[in-house]
Amino acid sequence: MTYDLLAFAAHGLLDLPWWGYLVITLVLTHITIAAVTIFLHRAQAHRALDLHPIASHFFRFWLWLTTGMVTREWVAIHRKHHAKVETVDDPHSPQTRGIKTVLLRGTELYRAESKNQETLARYGHGVPDDWVERHVYSRHTSLGISLMLAIDLVLFGPIGLTIWAVQMLWIPITAAGIINGIGHYWGYRNFACADTSTNIVPWGIVIGGEELHNNHHAYGTSAKLSSQWYEFDIGWLYIRTLAAVGLAKVRKVAPKVKFAGAKPVPDLGTLHAVLTHRYHVATSYARTLKTACATELAHLKSRAESLDLPSPRRMKRFLLADPASLTDADRVHLTTALARSKPIATIYSMRQELAALWERSTESSEQLLARLQDWCHRAEASGIAPLAAFSHQLRRYA
Repeated sequence: MTYDLLAFAAHGLLDLPWWGYLVITLVLTHITIAAVTIFLHRAQAHRALDLHPIASHFFRFWLWLTTGMVTREWVAIHRKHHAKVETVDDPHSPQTRGIKTVLLRGTELYRAESKNQETLARYGHGVPDDWVERHVYSRHTSLGISLMLAIDLVLFGPIGLTIWAVQMLWIPITAAGIINGIGHYWGYRNFACADTSTNIVPWGIVIGGEELHNNHHAYGTSAKLSSQWYEFDIGWLYIRTLAAVGLAKVRKVAPKVKFAGAKPVPDLGTLHAVLTHRYHVATSYARTLKTACATELAHLKSRAESLDLPSPRRMKRFLLADPASLTDADRVHLTTALARSKPIATIYSMRQELAALWERSTESSEQLLARLQDWCHRAEASGIAPLAAFSHQLRRYA
């Protein structure tokens, strides 16, 4: 019996090889990631899917054990992030608070905002509010993570403390740091939405699909975060699996872009398609016109090398970015290019007019359609071949 007690003290109930502890740690942290992306993010914050009570309560219980996060607080802060993205009111934008702050102090930013009662009242509606939530999960957040520590120690012995520490650090590092920080600072973009969100990598596995952050900001209520054929969202795989066994029901996914024959003149169907796929339209515009801009910039530089002109890559970014997000240096480069080149000025101004179509929420469909028809007419009469080609493509949206 003494030997059994010593063995238990040394290894807990499970005596595993070193790689066994590693696998266990990865599995446990991945379940937490799945709970965050499926339950907190897609189901609660954005209502992209409905979860069966069994699945919903499992995720709530697991998050209580492994993070101590309160559903209402997390949901409210995330909704505010979308509503106030990249502004001073954004709870964790690296554009306003600095990338270093968000990476290293993301948890502090979360805790500070969770104490803002105005945020909770305005953005925290519609979340679970049953007896267990009010009297256990929300009231005793430290009890859950303490219970997780006890479970880890019983199962794994002293190494359980390390496993528990990794569990406690996993979400602050991956969600509060990487997604909120790098996901708005570095990566690639499929959609020219009005923020700096990026896809970190095209394979959303380690962080449950949240790596595809630009896709999410473009279509926030979509249960599926991947959009290109080469992108993979493991969170979506889990959702489809839950749906197959009756534990989830998908409410909405991002619309797929469809093309038909080009219409002689845009009609209301074309307008609806353009507005629905506005981020795809904006991104396609920048990609289509980047060569024309690069050619014109090279021509300008060949005539006057001292001109303070933007690079072709930066010019493409100007076509994608919200003008308000440009730095002073960017504006100098852009202003020089617009003043020196009529084609670039036309391409840039037409891009802003196109964006204004989906920003004019007070105008009727007929007024917006007239603007779209006029835009296509002027684009095709501009004498800029790529601009005319894009107008032709715009009339193919269906």
